[in-house]
Amino acid sequence: MRLNSLAMLGFCLFCTATSWAQEPTGDAQSGAPGEADTPASEERPPLPERSVSDAQTLEQRLDKREQQMLQAGAESFLALWLPANVGEPSGAVILVPGDVENADGAAAVGPLRRKLPDAGWHSLSLTLPDPDGDPLPLRDASADTSAVPTDPANSEGAPAADSPAQTPAADGAQPTDSSAISPAQRRQAHVDRVMARIDAAIAFANQQQAKEIVLLGHGSGAYWAARYLSERKPANVQNLLMVAAQLPAGFAPPLDELIAQLPVATGDFFYKDQATERTAALKRLQASKRAKLPTYIQVAMKALPGNLNVQEEQLYRRLRGWLKLHISAAGG
Repeated sequence: MRLNSLAMLGFCLFCTATSWAQEPTGDAQSGAPGEADTPASEERPPLPERSVSDAQTLEQRLDKREQQMLQAGAESFLALWLPANVGEPSGAVILVPGDVENADGAAAVGPLRRKLPDAGWHSLSLTLPDPDGDPLPLRDASADTSAVPTDPANSEGAPAADSPAQTPAADGAQPTDSSAISPAQRRQAHVDRVMARIDAAIAFANQQQAKEIVLLGHGSGAYWAARYLSERKPANVQNLLMVAAQLPAGFAPPLDELIAQLPVATGDFFYKDQATERTAALKRLQASKRAKLPTYIQVAMKALPGNLNVQEEQLYRRLRGWLKLHISAAGG
């Protein structure tokens, strides 16, 4: 009898275990489609542009009084403003950083924007959008809704770059493959965005009643400043300063061709220690001679990588000297 009872108990336990083993399997099968669909229906949010992330860091780190949100079409961006430390300012210097810099870049833009006010100049340092030229990958700026153009009438090039990211959100269509945008279209969209930001900076300087407006570009920022003046030819900007000028990857025309077309006085500052920079500077100088530009001046400097403070002071003094001599001569 006891054996029969044990056998019956074992049989019941076996049936119960079998039932438990089958029930989770059914739940897993019924829930599997939902679980499988969840990752497919939820895409990872696109990364913001590096320039947007840098600007957010600057907003947290710098004095709010230095920060100016400017509008370029439907796109807002951060600029850093410091008024001149004199009663009668000479004007405003708009600093255009290179592709790998931000509006307070340590290489040149940051130190210059802080020192120029002591020389009697307002300084306005810009944030530029990320470059889309080869070989840099196209970045999606749609995560920053405040920086995405929505009105084609305000900015011809910006919607071309950002509209593929906006379309799915607007009408529920499938995301557009960025490969459908040609490299030429991406570069032109970037050109238009940069030009719109320089436009906005000049408009802001005009609002501050700057007597003179000078564009100062560092690295590839020198290319953008030169290209802007060559193409737009603003009547109220007659001076350009270029520091360690570089051609952004994938863009044209080269800087020596732009130099020959510049209708403004130009100070071209370069570091003679580097062979590539020295060779490029020679091409620009030769182009200026062929074009018979009387107001193109080239200044060779010595790089001091082991003593950046001295290098920064050297650059500031050279630029301040150019501004003082050239602007004074032009005003007289």
